[in-house]
Order: sequence, then C-alpha cells, then structure tokens
Amino acid sequence: MPPAAETASRPSRPRLRAAAGAALLTGVLFALASRLAGSHPLGDRTRNIVDLGQQYLPYHAYWRSLLLGETHGDLFLNWNSGFGSNFLGDLGTYLSSPFALLVVAFPADRPELALYVVTALKIATAGAAMAALLLTLRRGPWPLAALLGTAYALSGWTFNYGATVPMWLDGLIAFPLLCLVGEWARKGRRPVLGPLVVALAWTANFYTAYMATLGAAVVLVVRLLTAEDAPAGVRRARLTAVLRAARTVAIGLGLAAPLVLVVFLGTRSADPTPPTAFAPAAWTEVLARFLPATASVASPALFIGTPALALALTLPFNRAVPGRVRAGWAAAIVLVTLSLQWEPTHLLWHAGASPNGIPYRQTFVLCGLLLTAAWLSAAGGVPRPLALLGGAGTLALLALGAAGSVDIDRWTYPAAAGAAALAVLAAAAALRARARPAGRLLPVLAVGLLLTAQAGETLVTGKRIEERQLAGVSWSPRIGPWHTDMAAAVAAHDAWPRHRTDPGEVPGGNDVLLVGGEGADYYSSLTSETYSRTLAALGFGYYAKGRHPVSLDNPVTDAIFSIGTRMRSTPAGPPALDRLPEAGIEVAESPVPPLVTVRPGPPAPGPRPGSAADTAFARQERMLGSRVYEVPAAPRRTATAAGGAALTASCPAGSEVWFWAPEYRGTAALAGTAPAAFAGKPPSVRAPMQRLGTVPASGAVRVELTPDPEGKPRPRLPARPIGCLERHRLDTAVRELTATGATAVRATGHTLTAELPPGSTGTAVLAVPRIPGWRCAAGDAPPEPAHRRLGLITVPLDGKATTVTCAFRPPGVRPGAAAGAAALLALLLTGLLHRRRRSREPAGQREFTTRAPAARSPEKTPA
Repeated sequence: MPPAAETASRPSRPRLRAAAGAALLTGVLFALASRLAGSHPLGDRTRNIVDLGQQYLPYHAYWRSLLLGETHGDLFLNWNSGFGSNFLGDLGTYLSSPFALLVVAFPADRPELALYVVTALKIATAGAAMAALLLTLRRGPWPLAALLGTAYALSGWTFNYGATVPMWLDGLIAFPLLCLVGEWARKGRRPVLGPLVVALAWTANFYTAYMATLGAAVVLVVRLLTAEDAPAGVRRARLTAVLRAARTVAIGLGLAAPLVLVVFLGTRSADPTPPTAFAPAAWTEVLARFLPATASVASPALFIGTPALALALTLPFNRAVPGRVRAGWAAAIVLVTLSLQWEPTHLLWHAGASPNGIPYRQTFVLCGLLLTAAWLSAAGGVPRPLALLGGAGTLALLALGAAGSVDIDRWTYPAAAGAAALAVLAAAAALRARARPAGRLLPVLAVGLLLTAQAGETLVTGKRIEERQLAGVSWSPRIGPWHTDMAAAVAAHDAWPRHRTDPGEVPGGNDVLLVGGEGADYYSSLTSETYSRTLAALGFGYYAKGRHPVSLDNPVTDAIFSIGTRMRSTPAGPPALDRLPEAGIEVAESPVPPLVTVRPGPPAPGPRPGSAADTAFARQERMLGSRVYEVPAAPRRTATAAGGAALTASCPAGSEVWFWAPEYRGTAALAGTAPAAFAGKPPSVRAPMQRLGTVPASGAVRVELTPDPEGKPRPRLPARPIGCLERHRLDTAVRELTATGATAVRATGHTLTAELPPGSTGTAVLAVPRIPGWRCAAGDAPPEPAHRRLGLITVPLDGKATTVTCAFRPPGVRPGAAAGAAALLALLLTGLLHRRRRSREPAGQREFTTRAPAARSPEKTPA
C-alpha cells in the first residue's frame, strides 16, 4: 500500500472496529432485554403497546403486500383503508425508512418478527453511527467508543419511546450522521455525500430528522467556537463552514422534498387534534430520568447508563481537556437541558406545535451530547482522580435530587449502585494501568468491568421499562388465528371493485391493513378531517381524537359506501398478553348499490345543523337520498331503580331500533334483550351507533341505560338518540340506486372509472371521501378538482357522458418533484465546482480544521 493511502486508512480502521463493535453489542443487549422481559419474538408476551399494534405493525404488513403486488392500491392511494386514503403521505410518515423494505424477507403471517428485526437493526445502526462519530471528533480507544455508541443506542429514550415508535429510530440514526455532515462542512469535505445523507435522514423520518438537524447544528456551533485560534482568517473560515453546512442542508431538503412536501400538506388537511399546553416536568422527575429502570411519557428519558453519565460529568473537572472545550460542551449540555423545560424552545424542538402524548421526543439529542462529553473526557485516557471525584460527586447529588420521584422503580437505586461500584473498579484498574503501562491485563480488566456495568444496567432498564409499559398502557394482542382466519375469509369473498368487503372488528387496529378488505377502519396521523368528520356525522365511532375512525355495522351506511360483504367475528374468549383466542367468522352478504351512483340533483335540504332534528339518522338519509328511519322526537326519560335511566318512545312494529349516543359510556338495552356496550369518552373516543333489537308488535320502545360508574353520572345524550330503521324502505332505496347507477366499475392503483347508463343526468356520486388530491372528468371532458356532496366525491353530468373517471394525486407531488429536480441540479453543480476548486488549491489549503495544536490539545493523543 502506498504511504499516503496507508496514512488515510489508519483513522478509518478504529472507526470501523468501533462501529462494528457497537452494532454487535447493541443488537445482543437489545435481544437479551427482550428475552428477560419475555416479549415476542423472544418470549410469549405481546410487545404491541399503544400505536405499535394499532398503527405501525399494520402499516408494515400492508407495505409488504404492496411491494409484492398483492394490494388494490399503489404508492399514491390505499383502497383498503378509509374507503380510499392518501398512501404516499402515510408512506412518508411510517414506511419511508430504507429498513422498512426488509419486510419482504419475512412471511406474510410474521409481521411482528419483521418489525422487531427492523427495530433491532435500526437501534444497532444508531450505535454504530455514534461510535464512528466519536472517533471522528477525537482519537481514542475504539472499545470505549463502541461502548459509548451502545449507550447512546440503548438509552432510556430508546427503550421508553423509540423501540415502540420505530419511525423515530431513524432520527436516532440521523443525529450522529448529521453531526458527521457538520464535520465535513467544517472541513470542506464531501460536498456531494453530505446533502445525500441529509436527504436520506429527512426522507426516512422528517419529524425526528428535524430534531436531529437542530442537534447537529448545536454540535457544529460548539465545534467551531471551541477551536484554537488559527494564525489568520479563522473567523472567515468559521463563517464559510456555516455557509457550507447551510448549503448542504438546503440541498438535502430539496432532494427530500418530493416526499416531505406531501407529508407536510397531508398534515395540513389532517383531522386536527385538540391543542396541547406544554407543562414542564418537575426537576425531581427530570433528574430521576437519568437513572436506570425509570419509565414515563411525561418526563424526558435521559438514562445513558451510570458509567457513561459519570464520565460525562467529569468533563468540567478534567484539566487534561482544554478549557474552551470543557466550557463549550458544558454550556451546550446545560442550555439544551433547559430548552426541554421552556415552552418557546419546546415549541422550537417540535416545529411549532406541542405534540399530543410524549412531550420530550427530542431527548435523544441530549443523550448524544452527554455521550460526546463522556468521550471527550475519557478518550485521552482515564480522567485524573480529582476529575473522577468531581464527576462522582455530581452524580451523587443528581441521585439525591431524584429521591422521591414517582418514576423511581424498586430496581433503580440497586442497579445504579451496582453499576457505579463496577465503574469505580474499572477506573481503579485503568489508573493502575496508566502507572504500569507495560501490562495488558489491567486495561482489559478495566474495559471488561466497564462493559459489565453498562450492559447489566442497560438490561435491567430495558426489562423494567417494557414490563411497566405493559402494565400501564393499552396493548394489542399478537397476530394469531383470528387474524389469519379472517384474512382467508376476506380473500375468498372480496369482490372489489364491484363492492366493498368490510372485515369488521379484529383485535388491534387498522384491521384492513392486516386482514384485507376495503373497510372504514383507518388510523393515521394524516387521517383527513373530511373523512373523520363525514363518518362521525353518520354515526361511526372513532378513537385517537378522530384520527382513528372504525367500522360501523349498519345496513344504511353499508348501502351508502357499497359494502356488500361484511364479516362478523365472535371470539372464544378475551385476548391475553401471551395469546389470541380463536374466533368464529360469519360472512354476511347483502345487495348494495355500486360504488358510483347517479342522483337527480343536489341533496334535499336537511335539518338545520345543531338542531334537535340534526341527527346521524337524518344525515344518513340525506346521503342515501331516501327516508328510511322513523326518529321519535324527544323520547321520555325516567330514572331507574339501579341508578340509570330509561328512554321510552314509539316506533313502527317490526322496525330495527338503533341507538346513537357518541359521548355515552355504559350499556344500553332494549327491554328483554342483551345490553350493548358504549365506550364514549370525549374528546378522544366517540362511540358508534349500535343496533339494540326489534320493535315489538305494540310499537313501544324502552331503552334502559346503565352508565359506567367511572363515567359521567348523568350521560350526555343527543336530543333524539333513537332511530327505527324500516328495512323495506332501505331495500327500495337500494334497488333504485342500483338501477340508475354505474353498470360497470374499474379500479386501478389510484384511478376509478365507471360506465353509466346512457342519458344519465344530475350528479354522479362516488362512495369515496373527497379528500384533497382527487380530480374527475365526465366523458372526454378535461379533469378538474372533484366536487363534494356531503363529504363524498361528485361529478356533474350533462346527459351526454357515459363514463366518469377520477384519479388521485397526493397534494405536493408536483411542486415536490420540481424542488427535487432543482436540488439535484444544485448538487451536481456543487460537486463539479468542488472538484475544480480542489484541483487548483495547494495541498496545505484544502481543509479548514479547528483542531488544536499538538502541544496544547489532547486530541492529538494516539488511539
């Protein structure tokens, strides 16, 4: 090897070793933590808590099906969810990470295993990236860099947040990678690769990439300000480095724009969640989160391991590190910590909107800064005894200040004490090795003790956090026979696009993504406000404050949305953490109108919005175009001996009694029938309309209500909560709509085409929500933005057109593509200019570095 090439390869070898070591150690410890917790796939207990089971698992299962060509939709449109939803927006939110492509390597019935492997690989990659960054910032022993990289990847943030929100793990990877990009900008290197890394980070998950970009900017500023003064031109060089970094980010964002802009515009039309006021956590709780085995979504998860934290706390006391470096990094860590607790900076970290749920999503950046401080303090050798005492004393004060926190677990202080004891022994061995540099046993012993301390504490933390999460939050059962049997039944009866097939309720969420069909169930951060409000007005229920509408088993809405096959499943028992019961599946088929119907004109005027007559029953009738319910006015309400209430009214004999009470929590029963449960909990949960039974021959209707003791003592009900459906009226309406509706319907990935009877006039109505992005045309007319009728897509007809064609293009695709093309051109131009400049510059002027002179900086200490 030539001498120059040999010199260039030397720094890369420790980085490769550290990255490989961190990845391997991270993967092993993460798997061991899962095994200790007994969670699937290394145990029997489900790990599908909250949105992991409700959103992320179903989306990955659907992504596999789409990649293999097994779905009705394409990258633009998902026909399976939400009666037709913007899939490109969901792709950019949940599935745009390159790691998500690995789902195709797993069987269709093992999506949990696929998602677990994806999660583990992301966490291991984050550890490798951080280890490589540390050795880029300063030379030092690669085993220590690997250990600190593992500490970053398996921080409390990862166990408490990232492991169950796998998209955020891309931000965990992005932070060290973007810090590397900052180093390249600082040194004037890799002007083409830098924007590509930025683009990859923002494409993989723009939300946490934004936080990682802010964190990388902090690191770049500290690196520039803590440099030793150069002989001349240092200020100009620093400004140039900042401008290079800004150019790199701008080009990278442009390259990511085709996807990021679609997601951004999708969030603008999404169903808004109630605004959240930020309330900073008590400092006692913040201090507690530095300790092991603590879990909470209301305080920042800052655990990085007691040994790593102790090393970070030695930096201000370590005189072997230049004072400017110590001051700069200590100030950055203090300011970032304070920024977590101040509302203006809290909003800055979260792009101007305080999030619902976890308010400290940016904490991984602070974990990375702490581990960088630990590396800068220890890379040149174990800190001196005074520095170790300073760090230990600060750590003791931190642990004392955390006493009394509600987040402290019974394992917290024992685990921290055990790790601290092993760390002290490791420090003693390292100091002894410094005094006797000829020996090899003591350094190996020091590394082994430090590894044991860090690994043991990490395993305890991972185990306890997972156990506490399962005990304290909602969860979904593992994939089992219920899902697989339902998927087989749906596949056997699916008749799309002749009509829809709804699988009904299956444990978990986003049912149709797991088992197929074209039902109403849809849970996404991008759930359109139009879709959510349209279904809620018709009596559908929802969760997640409106972003998770669920199926409604109602014959009128089945006719409106052309659901000709409905699945009903009855489980043999309740789901458990370690098993899913089998379920009997009933297939119910009924005649429904086609997906495209023709209406003679605009809908008849309905009741005044907000009036007593403005009910879900009336709205269903307007959308159907026929009167099919009898709705008693103001049912009489009386108290019952059991502390509940009874509603009495009159309806036609033989009609079906439907009860609509979206905010009610409790049971409702028609006299002599089994009660139906309602789980309303505004504003997060809306209970769906339910059938209670058949009106007796007397025509008397008595609905007995038993409110949930934990709910409101007096349930809030609509003025007219009872509707009596007359089936013969509905059957007539279905026959009329079928006779005048489309004679044939064809659907491709994101296009729907219907053939109409000759001479059709009035309005063609598609049983598809009018979300932004739809364009339609009648006959040979040019496409134009689709019209809307009561939330559905409509196309005016003039009697000449015999076809209607509608196509969906996600908003933001065209401007995003234009921005991406411009950024690509800028990237090529940047690369050409850089190459020309490098060829003209003398070798000694090709880099600006803020590295201190060898005599004054421990950064020159050999590895």
